Amino acid sequence: MTASPGEIFVVDDEPAIRDLLALLFSRRGYKVVCFADGGSLLAAMRTQSPTCILLDVHIPGASGIDILKDLSTRNHPAPIFIISGKGDIPMAVDAIRSGALDFIEKPFRGNDVVIRVEEAIAGDRQRKLEQHALERAQFYFPGGEPLTAREQEVLAQLVTGATNKQAGQHLGISHRTIEIHRARIMEKLGAKTVADLIRIALSENRAH
Repeated sequence: MTASPGEIFVVDDEPAIRDLLALLFSRRGYKVVCFADGGSLLAAMRTQSPTCILLDVHIPGASGIDILKDLSTRNHPAPIFIISGKGDIPMAVDAIRSGALDFIEKPFRGNDVVIRVEEAIAGDRQRKLEQHALERAQFYFPGGEPLTAREQEVLAQLVTGATNKQAGQHLGISHRTIEIHRARIMEKLGAKTVADLIRIALSENRAH
């Protein structure tokens, strides 16, 4: 019997969305557990550790963003996708800064979601294998606001000359999400352009 590739948690108050995602991922061999609200998810997280979480923003009780922030404070390692039918760029930025891997807008194509999630899971596993190398490649900016682990990864890609699309493919996230991280990194480092950002990164970290 083939082992399951992992367990996926789906949090959405729409039964049709839960059923659709459960069907799609079950067909790919995943074990899928569905929740209608964030409280049920948090309760399950006390004893279970999913491979990936799909979390809708507009759910009963605490919002998906609030649940995401709660999970981030616990440093939960699973990739988390935020889903919303009313999403916009500010919400996407808030979600990503709060720890989401990427952002999915409704309506969506089911197969596209499966592809993006599987790429994220594969990328997450690869990053864990490369963790020691990544730690050695950390960027340090004394006196400045420290970069998050994801920002470190994005900056490492940009310094090699990767485009937003190439960086996204390598990290398993969308190019739009790369743009959001890049903007945040530039804000932290006071860079006006991408060229300025790379110059700062290289000049400040030659000793490392």
